[in-house]
Amino acid sequence: MKPSTRLYNAVIDALVKSNSLDLAYLKFQQMRSDDCKPDRFTYNILVHGVCKKGVVDEAIRLVKQMEREGNRPNVFTFTILIDGFLIAGRVEEALKQLEVMRERKLNPNEATIRTLVHGVFRCLPPCEAFEVLLGFMEKNSNLQRVGYDTVLCCLSSNSMGKETALFLKKTGERGYVPDSSTFNVAMNCLLKRYDLVETCGIFDGFVGRGVKPGFNGYLVVVQALLKAQRFSEGDRYLKQVGVDGLISSAYDYNAVIDCLCKAKQTERAAMFLTEMQDRGVSPNLVTFNTLMSGYSANGDVEKVHGMLEKLLDHGCKPDVITFSTIISCLCRAKEIKDAFDCFKEMLEWGIEPNEITYNILIRSSCSTGDIGRSVKLFRRMKENGLSPDVYAYNAVIQSFCRMRKVEKAEELVKTMLRIGLKPDNYTYSALMKALSETGRESEAREMFSSMERHGCVPDSYTRRLVEELDLRQSETVSVS
Repeated sequence: MKPSTRLYNAVIDALVKSNSLDLAYLKFQQMRSDDCKPDRFTYNILVHGVCKKGVVDEAIRLVKQMEREGNRPNVFTFTILIDGFLIAGRVEEALKQLEVMRERKLNPNEATIRTLVHGVFRCLPPCEAFEVLLGFMEKNSNLQRVGYDTVLCCLSSNSMGKETALFLKKTGERGYVPDSSTFNVAMNCLLKRYDLVETCGIFDGFVGRGVKPGFNGYLVVVQALLKAQRFSEGDRYLKQVGVDGLISSAYDYNAVIDCLCKAKQTERAAMFLTEMQDRGVSPNLVTFNTLMSGYSANGDVEKVHGMLEKLLDHGCKPDVITFSTIISCLCRAKEIKDAFDCFKEMLEWGIEPNEITYNILIRSSCSTGDIGRSVKLFRRMKENGLSPDVYAYNAVIQSFCRMRKVEKAEELVKTMLRIGLKPDNYTYSALMKALSETGRESEAREMFSSMERHGCVPDSYTRRLVEELDLRQSETVSVS
């Protein structure tokens, strides 16, 4: 029984996919000896294989052979060729393939357009790719919507805010309106890389033309405005979210509350807690923790306690975030005893402290000069398999340096390096100052020399410490 063309196609396809192109060609040549005639699928498979290798001239030869044998290239053939030209960096020839398709009355499909756009961005610098595609699209005004969508996504992924704004303006004049998903991707890029006022103008313009950004689309605009302290404008978008009925679940309310708390608009955030309760939406632990975190950042102990009472009234059980937030607030307010009482209560509730809890208490103990308690917390943290952060290490190192226990401070720096935690300028400057004050200037200089070796670029304060060391040394030399 002789093999069929279909069987040969399956074998050739498997060989191409396994990067065995030579064997695929061998099977292709064997077809005729088995009285099997290659069809369009056979040629497309081989064209795909050589194009992946960037050998486009061989692909062109195969396409010509394919046509001589009566197999018309289809959309898939040209899509493969476009990809091959772009892999080889031959952009102009890739673009010409679309003209050839038009002459042959073949309409490019979505895959063709996506392949073209992504390929141009892949083989040219982003700005040059944009110019090439913009020029191409101006000559081909009937380009599919997917082309505009793909260009927008590529511009956004390359953080090209100015170009994204220009592209939206030009395509918008032609009647292009992106879908919600593409629009939100473009807005994220503009909010990070373009003028905020103009971005809001673009946002309003497209919303007026029917784009539905959805809850997340509005929220990123609100976040950007609040970060820029444009509170009244942010509030206008928040009201629109309510008018459009986009905020309905505890998740939605929590996102808005978090956004406002991060912008230090905690009282405004608390109003959303009232609103959600009035609308029959039950707040959860995340709601209360977020508001407590907002009040804690402002050092408002009374409001944090008040929110804790509401949390308990709603039947929520405090978690490690709840207790860490309270402890942080008490430490900010210099109520260290109450912070440790809260820590004790946390343990009584059976809640295990995390890195954040310990780091807060270690830093606060050091700030009050209670190095003994800090060291105990440090050890307990390690026993529980938790890692102190660079700030906790710095707090203990600085305390040891103030007490002239430089060797202990140096041991901690060695520990940091051993566990992959990078000492920063605060670490090095504390040690250098302590070494200098204890008459160990050469070790201080050595410490300075080791900074960049360990990935820390000296700042102006650290450099000034070294300059003072050099000055003292030159004064000593001149006196002697």
